Amino acid sequence: MTDTRTHTGSVLVLDDEEIVLAALGETLRREGHEVATFSNAVAALDLLRQKPFAVILTDQQMPELTGLEFLARAKKIQPDATRILITGVPSLGTVIDSINQGEIHRFIAKPWLREELIVTIHNAVQRYELLRHNQELQAQTQAANQALAAQVTKIAEQNQQLEVLNSALHRNLDRSVQLCLKTMESYWPALSNQAHRVQELCRAMATTLDLPAEQRQVLDIAALLHDIGLIEVPREVIRKWRETPESLNDAELAQIKRHPVLGQELVSFVENLEDVGRTIRSHHERYDGCGYPDRLAGDSIPWLARLLAVAVVYSNFASGGGASEFIKANSSIAFDPEAVRVLLRALPHANLPRRQREVLLGELRPGMVLAHGIYSSSGLLLVPEGQSLNEPCIEKLRSHDQVSAIGSTLVVFG
Repeated sequence: MTDTRTHTGSVLVLDDEEIVLAALGETLRREGHEVATFSNAVAALDLLRQKPFAVILTDQQMPELTGLEFLARAKKIQPDATRILITGVPSLGTVIDSINQGEIHRFIAKPWLREELIVTIHNAVQRYELLRHNQELQAQTQAANQALAAQVTKIAEQNQQLEVLNSALHRNLDRSVQLCLKTMESYWPALSNQAHRVQELCRAMATTLDLPAEQRQVLDIAALLHDIGLIEVPREVIRKWRETPESLNDAELAQIKRHPVLGQELVSFVENLEDVGRTIRSHHERYDGCGYPDRLAGDSIPWLARLLAVAVVYSNFASGGGASEFIKANSSIAFDPEAVRVLLRALPHANLPRRQREVLLGELRPGMVLAHGIYSSSGLLLVPEGQSLNEPCIEKLRSHDQVSAIGSTLVVFG
């Protein structure tokens, strides 16, 4: 019987070298992917007919079929899967032709860098998820349009039809925003918590200022998606930036400084979010002109971006406190003084979610409280969300990890 369940993040790997196959499988499983490995192209094609995959990864030099031939057949079976070719001696013309014809989406040259491989697969999974979700949205939109077409013949119902259409557009916008947020959470769970903390602060500031509805919506969406550009930054660089920013080298700092630009580019794929994109792009500008990416200063920084900037810094501040004092001390330097005053007036009305942070297994300490449940690589719940950790519990997790790697990201409050 064909398995019709969704296998988000599942990867099929084909390579006739057992050592390479084992290395690829182990690397991707450690990143939380479900991996099926094959050294035989026929067996791999059989499984593709039974089970959906987000990513199909194959070596070019294979005894039965070349990688390109295998991917051409795989495309007919699973056209939505992201197809990636690994090749030791790339023929640039052949690879470009294959990309242009849609046979493959990316190629990786041997020997590959582990970090490049992981980022490529993460991006491939995200592409698959976005594609499938967009297909669902298109189907829903088409169904809505058909329903509207049936009603449009009645002039007396035109106003009702407009309301239905506007409602559908709002729902699609909300779904698109939630998909982006889910993508952030999948890549780095703490980003979702940070987004909701910033959103709560921005809503309180919008109420304090009595902003018009259009500006409220722009600020609200920008708050949720202000860090969407970080999905293009390696996870270890994000960790250093959040925990020890002074340890970033020039190349890593350049990646971080580019994320507002990438954020603007990503939200531009959703219609009518131009103002949201401009707000996201400018939320790391400084009032004194020493920010990034455009070194804007004073009133040349969009007003909503100045509000977003103080909310982001306040939300990101260490749980030990001192955020208000830091922001007041940097008023007229890093922050617009009016934005600072608005934030301070709004704080008593903001109900912030508890701060979350991602930790390594070796960083777990007694007294920490889990923000998300911890699962084994097979999906078994090991410790539930909200559990306060003690030494026996931590030791149990470490022992389990030595036998079978824990498959979930560790996120705690604080």
